[in-house]
Amino acid sequence: MMKPKLLFLLGPTAVGKTEVAIQLAQHLSAEIISVDSRQIYRQMDIGTAKPTPDELQAAPHHLIGCVDITQSFSVADYQSLADAAITEIQNRGKQVLLVGGAGLYFRAIVDGLFEGPAADPSFRKRLEQEVSEKGVQVLHDRLRSCDPESADRIHPNNIIRVIRALEVYELTGIPMSEHQQQWQPENQRYPFIAFGLTMPRKLLYRRIEQRVDVMLANGLIAEVEALLAMGYSRDTFALQSFGYKELIAYLDGKCTYVEAIEQLKQNTRRFAKRQLTWFRKDARIEWVDREETPDVVGYILRKIENT
Repeated sequence: MMKPKLLFLLGPTAVGKTEVAIQLAQHLSAEIISVDSRQIYRQMDIGTAKPTPDELQAAPHHLIGCVDITQSFSVADYQSLADAAITEIQNRGKQVLLVGGAGLYFRAIVDGLFEGPAADPSFRKRLEQEVSEKGVQVLHDRLRSCDPESADRIHPNNIIRVIRALEVYELTGIPMSEHQQQWQPENQRYPFIAFGLTMPRKLLYRRIEQRVDVMLANGLIAEVEALLAMGYSRDTFALQSFGYKELIAYLDGKCTYVEAIEQLKQNTRRFAKRQLTWFRKDARIEWVDREETPDVVGYILRKIENT
């Protein structure tokens, strides 16, 4: 009998989490909560590799397509929605299966949020003035010099988060990314079991490139054109993520189609690498190599039974 613990299935983009998750959900009578920072947006389907209608039908899913891309949406907002979904699912006597690759979302659920030092109004005002005079890229470059991990994760256009990361470093002398990696087991918010899917890097990169090709065949460019035609700003935070910004650059004539696709594939590979780096630091995740373990679902089910 499955203990009332949360079950996580984590890993980099294109590793095959959705396929495995649906099989697990069917075996465990589980409901899936997305742990993805882009599938949360309702207008972005193809470029975020949302589950297909058939996949959504195969198992109940939560927190997919529930936020407008113009909405300001924080990790705290995600934590609140996830907590509500977890309670709702458990109250129905169902197993909760959380699936995705957003490391900060995972940590927000199991460890809570890093609150950090109180805001320093004078410091923030000084940086906001600097943004108005020189642009946010100057601050993002400064963040990269003191906290490259946060700089990789925070887009330059997300001025609030850039300033907050610089503020945390200024007030504590410790990068925000380092603060966010600290946790105390006794403060864990939920009991859970976490599995991470992985595979040889070359194979993962090949799958990423194949996925991009499939997205394009399924109408990714038309999806981007439609979003722009609806009047969404190119600077919208969600549209600055990989899969969208490269094609916007192509549609704006800033690069060729071939250059845009190569950049998209490269940016996705880099994203997968960052995901793996983040998750590998958490010893609570048990890694399962999909090449070495063909029956991943059977392996995870057996491990759960013995936990």
